Amino acid sequence: MATKELEHVVIRFVGDSGDGMQLTGSEFAKSAAEAGNDISTFPDFPAEIRAPAGSLFGVSGFQLHFSSSEIHTPGDAPDVLVAMNPAGLKTNLKDLVDNGTLIINSGAFSEANLKKAGYASNPIDDGSLAKYKVHTVDISQLTMTALEGTELSVKEKTRSKNFFALGLVFWMYGRDPETEIPRITAQFAKKPQFGDANIKVFKAGYHFGETAEVFQTQYKVPPANFAPGMYRNITGNEALALGLVVGAELAGKPLYFAGYPITPASSILHALAKYKNFGAMTFQAEDEIAAIGAALGAAYGGAVAVTASSGPGIALKTEAMGLGIMTELPMVIVNVQRGGPSTGLPTKTEQSDLYQAVYGRNGESPMPVIAAKSPGDCFYAAIEAMRIAVTYMVPVMLLSDGYIANGSEPWALPNLEALKRFDVKHRTDPTDFKLYRRDPVTLAREWPIPGTPGLEHRIGGIEKDALTGNISYDPANHEKQTHLRAEKVARVANEAGALDTLGEDSGDVLLIGWGGTFGSLRQATMSLRAAGRKVTHAHMRWMWPLEPGIAKIIKNFKHVLVAELNGGQLRTMLRATYLVDAIGLNKVQGLPFKVLEVTTAVENVLGGNVPRADGATAARTINA
Repeated sequence: MATKELEHVVIRFVGDSGDGMQLTGSEFAKSAAEAGNDISTFPDFPAEIRAPAGSLFGVSGFQLHFSSSEIHTPGDAPDVLVAMNPAGLKTNLKDLVDNGTLIINSGAFSEANLKKAGYASNPIDDGSLAKYKVHTVDISQLTMTALEGTELSVKEKTRSKNFFALGLVFWMYGRDPETEIPRITAQFAKKPQFGDANIKVFKAGYHFGETAEVFQTQYKVPPANFAPGMYRNITGNEALALGLVVGAELAGKPLYFAGYPITPASSILHALAKYKNFGAMTFQAEDEIAAIGAALGAAYGGAVAVTASSGPGIALKTEAMGLGIMTELPMVIVNVQRGGPSTGLPTKTEQSDLYQAVYGRNGESPMPVIAAKSPGDCFYAAIEAMRIAVTYMVPVMLLSDGYIANGSEPWALPNLEALKRFDVKHRTDPTDFKLYRRDPVTLAREWPIPGTPGLEHRIGGIEKDALTGNISYDPANHEKQTHLRAEKVARVANEAGALDTLGEDSGDVLLIGWGGTFGSLRQATMSLRAAGRKVTHAHMRWMWPLEPGIAKIIKNFKHVLVAELNGGQLRTMLRATYLVDAIGLNKVQGLPFKVLEVTTAVENVLGGNVPRADGATAARTINA
């Protein structure tokens, strides 16, 4: 048996939503992480909760990029496609690289399934797959054979076929099968009969690869060189939940989280519910409005308060956000963005809530908005959002998105002792108490705990006197308070620190991005710079107030290209603020950028191949 060493591999598992593709991909990702590879994953869920079996819109996928060198994305295209049914093949074949490896569960390619997927003939037999290295394996039947003699029903046996695929891929890439056995046992600890069945099928898949003559080569991807430390594989929502727990500890306050389940933010609530031993209190509210109302009440009572949702839920929370701004109570509002508008694409990623975050409230109601850039960065972004909220006495919006919320990467466990504390101090002295006496640096108002003797005060959505906090309808006072609230948020820019850049402070193209586009933009910039292009990537964390570092360099480049998964929201903000002729690279397909899409766009800009303004709009846009 020949062995071939590879620098990196991209694998995609696809099948019905009930075929266990997410579990299969996650388990292989764990094995790659244990083997020391750098990894990046992209789970792709169907939008329908229970789509008809075999339907094109019911396909679930999981893409994994594992490498012996540093990577930033789950890969543009799979080198290996494991298709468990015709629908998975039909919807994903176009992405497989030429001469890529195609593993097909031939047992699912029945006439009925082919018809559901829109195939007029069986692609296994009609020659349409000639440009790929095709391996047809009757995974369905081999799974049933492996489980002969067990007491499981036919339906229960069928559910194990994803572990056959996992075992086969374990063999293909030289993974030790014994490392997976404890994980399967733990995964099915409450139903050991299923765990035993999955272990049998997993081993059958592994040994099939070992003995079948169709597989002539086994591949090895050596470990990557990481900085010394302890690492774990983590998703964005897991990291965000950990960041909230740690942030509350750094503030010296209890954490209170109130939320309503909504894709793709629900797992934050699930994760936090496991941390009650660390003082985290979670509340699943009956709706989005109740959730933010409860969070506001907790903030009023002196807790570090958090709520989370995605775009539709954030829309419902809008009025209460205004109440938080008017009462100047600290709170973190997490928006894990998804495709919109309305229900839109609930399981797909997008960055189209930036306007909503910055402008989407009635009245003059600014609030700080920051954005995480990667799964691991969600930990630090959560702490930062919490610090700003309690330091400046203001609600803070934290933007994530479906791509980084569900995606995973190796994450170096932080040195908790090195994280700077920001302990909250509540006023207890009633002497000369004035609720809106402000800190001279942050403009934060006092934060007394209700019930503290001598610190009784009014609270609510009606305008308050700029010193006492009593209700005031005075026009001059309203204008003063409006400007003070805006100035307080503007001063948050002092916390921004250095702009995250790769490249020089001047050149031909400044590539600006934010949020979960970081990986593809950074990878593209590295490629372009290696080819001699004068390109700099600047990635923004601070969306409002706008990152100060951008102002220092944005006019130093011949071209400014703003890449985002929306119609051009940040681009519009940058054009209005800095009066630069920024070009947009935009994509609204529910999918992240491919590195090739970014490099192609930059090359087009350098070559002058950019759409001209048409007179109706000054915005020039490249559609990915």
